[in-house]
Amino acid sequence: MVDVDALRAAIGAVQDPELHRSLEELGMLRDVTIGPDGSVHVMVALTVPGCPLKDTITADITAAASTVDGVAGVSVEFTSMSDADRAGIVEQVRGAATREVTIGKAGSKTRVIGISSGKGGVGKSSVATNLAVALAERGNRVGLIDADVWGYSVPKMLGVDRQPVVLDDMLIPPEAYGVAVMSMDFFIAPDQAVIWRGPMLHKALEQFLVDVLWDEPDYLLIDMPPGTGDVAISLSQFLPRSETIVVTTPQPTAGRVAVKAGLMAEKVNQDVLGVVENMSWFTGDDGKRYTIFGEGGGAALAEHLKTDLLAQIPLEPTVRDGADRGLPAVAVDPDGEAVAAFNRLAQEVEDRTPHVRTHPELIVNN
Repeated sequence: MVDVDALRAAIGAVQDPELHRSLEELGMLRDVTIGPDGSVHVMVALTVPGCPLKDTITADITAAASTVDGVAGVSVEFTSMSDADRAGIVEQVRGAATREVTIGKAGSKTRVIGISSGKGGVGKSSVATNLAVALAERGNRVGLIDADVWGYSVPKMLGVDRQPVVLDDMLIPPEAYGVAVMSMDFFIAPDQAVIWRGPMLHKALEQFLVDVLWDEPDYLLIDMPPGTGDVAISLSQFLPRSETIVVTTPQPTAGRVAVKAGLMAEKVNQDVLGVVENMSWFTGDDGKRYTIFGEGGGAALAEHLKTDLLAQIPLEPTVRDGADRGLPAVAVDPDGEAVAAFNRLAQEVEDRTPHVRTHPELIVNN
């Protein structure tokens, strides 16, 4: 005989892979029946028809039910929630609807860190992606906004192959390697270009911060567009308590441009957490380090900004190849030299407590 209460408890404790709450808590577990031969039939109400993670839910329910003595087999059937059910879930997980940005505000546990650069081509997105995965592997809940609205690349770097789920007016970001991701890439066709002025960019970023269920992660990283334009200004207004990591290369010219990103952060009274020097060297088969892009750019930039050089990331094919194939180096090359540097960077970020500061309102000259 199968213990019905134990079975219901085991299955009800299974978490929805997107909302990270139990099926019982969300009201998704509708029925559990047991046949004379110990076979179990489970009825689950999905938040949206055609949920892309049905197979994951089925596997998790089967595994949970199989821990109960006497269960001979498990079948899972799906139905869909009503509009009222979905509205109840949205209110349950998000609370009362608000158009205010609450993430990263006083009292929030989330540290918001912008990954910035003065120019493109320094590997800022690969640094943001691998740092996010490294932080997640250390047990943190991590969100990543691809705010480079003209050069979005983060979903491809993480191998994300599905769209956000929409529940009423709430977006549930897809996850990969423990990182929840939101990007313009989900909303723009591959053959289209983003040709937006400041107000449209401002509104899109506001939606990323207000309408997405980030659910209080430990870290929200933001892959910033290069420079100090509209997006950087908008985010400094939305997230005045955020911190900044400035990415550069050893090349002095890159550092002279990157300093602008650091100076802007200081101008709007945001903490510059430090500098990351990417592509610092290439280690050949002979074991020798080749400084292809010169030396000293990261240290010079850190000195200029009166902050620390957090990490030097070597140039490795696995980082480039992983970005192209949706396989972050941190996740697939644990023994790599670059991965060791990304893990040290994650440790530096964790070890540095953000300053408690008063943040005056940013005044923008039109």
